[in-house]
Amino acid sequence: MTRLLIGFMLLLSGMNSFAQHAYFATKGSIQYEKVVYTKARMRDIMAKYGGNNRGMMYMGNIDEMPESSTSNFVLQFDENQTVMSPSDTSTPVKSTMTAPGITKGGRSSGGGSRGGAGAGGSQRNNNGGNRMGGMMRGNNKMGEKIYVQNLRSRTSEIQLQIDEKILIKDSLQQVTWRFTDEFRTIAGYECRRVNGATKDSLYLIAFYSEEIPISAGPVLTNGLPGMILGLVIPEMHINYWATEVKFTNVEISNSWRDKKAKEMTANDFFKLLSGSIFRGRGGNESEQKRQILEQIIY
Repeated sequence: MTRLLIGFMLLLSGMNSFAQHAYFATKGSIQYEKVVYTKARMRDIMAKYGGNNRGMMYMGNIDEMPESSTSNFVLQFDENQTVMSPSDTSTPVKSTMTAPGITKGGRSSGGGSRGGAGAGGSQRNNNGGNRMGGMMRGNNKMGEKIYVQNLRSRTSEIQLQIDEKILIKDSLQQVTWRFTDEFRTIAGYECRRVNGATKDSLYLIAFYSEEIPISAGPVLTNGLPGMILGLVIPEMHINYWATEVKFTNVEISNSWRDKKAKEMTANDFFKLLSGSIFRGRGGNESEQKRQILEQIIY
């Protein structure tokens, strides 16, 4: 009896020690699938601009557009940084997630399961208006955007190509998050839902997991006590869902960086495009800036 009691106490002691020293990996990669509901997105754009903004017109029948388009990204992460780039996976794992229900006001009505993935941008080689038109319609080179978060310096970089390679440097975007009691499983991880708003009042829905203790996520999202594995941007009809998580000891490579890329701040980039895009079309500077940066980031 004494031996049995001692054995039981040792077992409890071992379980407690394991719980206190549970291992949470801080280095690895995550496959994300992005879905853009292209038809709904284009209808919103056309309704907003009334077809008067030539750089944002869709030359065709919207009813003949596909309902959605998908693409895949891989996010490499460690305790210091994340690098998100288009995935070269030829046969990606398909997510079954759907976005939470959204009311007409742009706020979630709860519920939902799993979703899909998204489109790239577009390129035109003329003035800033054509550049922005390209971003709105979609093109492979804009789809080759690379997103970098430096978690120590709280800075971000986006490398993209319009007429030339550009590297946009800025501070990490700030999001005000509000926690909820809704949970769901994404890529095998229990995730908690939070609702957020950027300083430009763009509404976001995120699902994060504390099992990956890195305060980061897709497309420069951050600020939560764990990795964001699901991201919904209702106003833009865009979702990101993690489909696979791998842990590794491989260091993050800087091979993505193009030494010939032209460096500029987000404000410089805005000034580069805004004059030709919005000239004579109204709208305040804050709204114009938001429209440009949203197309670049998300």
